[in-house]
Amino acid sequence: MGALSGRRLLRLPPSQPLFDVEQFRSEPRRLALAREVTSPTIVLGSTQRMELVAPRALRRRSVEVARRRGGGGAVYLEPAGQLWIDAWIPKDDPLWVRDVSVAAEWVGAWWTDVLAGVGLHGFDTHTGRSVPGELGDLVCFAGRGPGEVFHRGRKVVGLSQWRSRQGALFSSCAYLRWDPDPLLDLLDAGGHSRTQLGRDLMPLAVGLRELEPPVGDLDRVRDELLGSFAALGVPSSRGGDGRGVG
Repeated sequence: MGALSGRRLLRLPPSQPLFDVEQFRSEPRRLALAREVTSPTIVLGSTQRMELVAPRALRRRSVEVARRRGGGGAVYLEPAGQLWIDAWIPKDDPLWVRDVSVAAEWVGAWWTDVLAGVGLHGFDTHTGRSVPGELGDLVCFAGRGPGEVFHRGRKVVGLSQWRSRQGALFSSCAYLRWDPDPLLDLLDAGGHSRTQLGRDLMPLAVGLRELEPPVGDLDRVRDELLGSFAALGVPSSRGGDGRGVG
């Protein structure tokens, strides 16, 4: 995996934990990373309990468990199944915003701008406070959070943020195809009907390859995101604003 920080390329070792935030604290400049998993992984939000996960299902499907520092519901990741971008914004960066309810809005604008560049339109970014709805505390892609991207009411880009004295880390993820079943198979949802949960979740999100027109060149989207990151919100030499925010 690689990362773009200004004009400097930083590479992290393959053994780097997926949600190790300590690596970012000492980074003085903004940093964007395209991340990938090497095996199926369920990612729990910071407040979700381990009891939510069904141990037998984990063993049967050889799924790993990770926990992120940011809140929200569970996410299921699999190799080559999603486009996942981490972005670190230090406190002295032009993109830094103190108010957590608006701090991630630039992320939605960033994704929307890049998707428009490959011919996809009709997106909107959620603003204001989080609206988890009935299932957002269980499954990330069921709720609406600040900076998340939607297409005709269905979530395309999920987002989690973690903040420290040094800055903020924004983890954004878009599925190639949305299918809640692999995640639900791993959860012990208590009294909820597994079949009904699947029916309720299916219309709430959409994958990049399920849009009209579908995203064909995922590498281009990833490269455009990383390539445009350094200039976001930074005044140009002509005195204008940077791309993708505002």
